[in-house]
Amino acid sequence: MSYLIIGASSGLGRALAEKFAKEKKNLIIVSRDERDLTALKADIEIKYNVKVEKIPLDFSSFNEINQKLLKEKMFQNLSGILFPVGFMHEKDNFDISEEDLKKLTFTNYLSIVHTINYARKCLNKQKLSIVGFGSVSGLIGRNLNMNYAAAKRSLESFFESMSFDEKLKDMNIQFYTLGYLDTNLAFGKDLILPKGSTQKLAKIVYQNINVNLKKTFYPYFWNIIAVFLKLLPFLFLIKLYKILIK
Repeated sequence: MSYLIIGASSGLGRALAEKFAKEKKNLIIVSRDERDLTALKADIEIKYNVKVEKIPLDFSSFNEINQKLLKEKMFQNLSGILFPVGFMHEKDNFDISEEDLKKLTFTNYLSIVHTINYARKCLNKQKLSIVGFGSVSGLIGRNLNMNYAAAKRSLESFFESMSFDEKLKDMNIQFYTLGYLDTNLAFGKDLILPKGSTQKLAKIVYQNINVNLKKTFYPYFWNIIAVFLKLLPFLFLIKLYKILIK
C-alpha cells in the first residue's frame, strides 16, 4: 500500500513526502516538473529505503490526469491521497487570461474533485485517507489572488460536503486551511503574522492520517483569527483583512 502525494516536488508536498518516507511508507509522487521528481525519488529511496513511483503531469489538465494518473489498479492499492497542490498567478484579478483562469480553477479545485471522485469508484475494501489543503485567502473575498481564493474556498466546501456523505464510510476526510508557510511563496514578504513550518505540519498530518473528520487551521492561531474575522461587520473586515494579509 502506498500514499499518493499530488504536488510533491517542493514546499509542503516535499515535506510530506520526506515525512511519510521516513516512516517507511511507499510513495507515488506527482508534479509537473519531471526533473525535480526524479531528484526527489532518488533522494528518498536512498535515504529511507522505500519504493517511490514518480508521475510527471500537468494537474490542470483532465486529459493528462486521465491518461497518466487515474489507473484503477493503482488506486486500489492506496492508503491515502494528499493534495498539497496549488497554483497562483501574479495577475489573478478581473484581467486574468482565459487560459490562466482555467489553470487556477482546475489545479486548485476541479482536478482535486475529479481525482477524489475517481478514487471513490476504485475502493477495494481498504480504508482510504483523503487530505486536502486550503488557504486563509479564502476566508473572505479579496482584490488579490481573487480566483485562487475562490477556488480554495470551493475546495473547503467540497471537503465539508464529503464529511456529510454517509456513503463515504471507507474514507477518512481531513482538511487543513493554511496561513503562510515557510516556503518560497512567502520568501521576501513583509508579514505581520509568523510563518508555519512545513516540516511540523507534515508531522501533524502524518500523526492524524487515520483520523476521520479533521478540519483545522495551520498555524493554529488562525482558528482564533477566523472566528474573530467572521464576527466583524463586512466593511470593517475588508480594512482589517488588508492589514493582516498583504
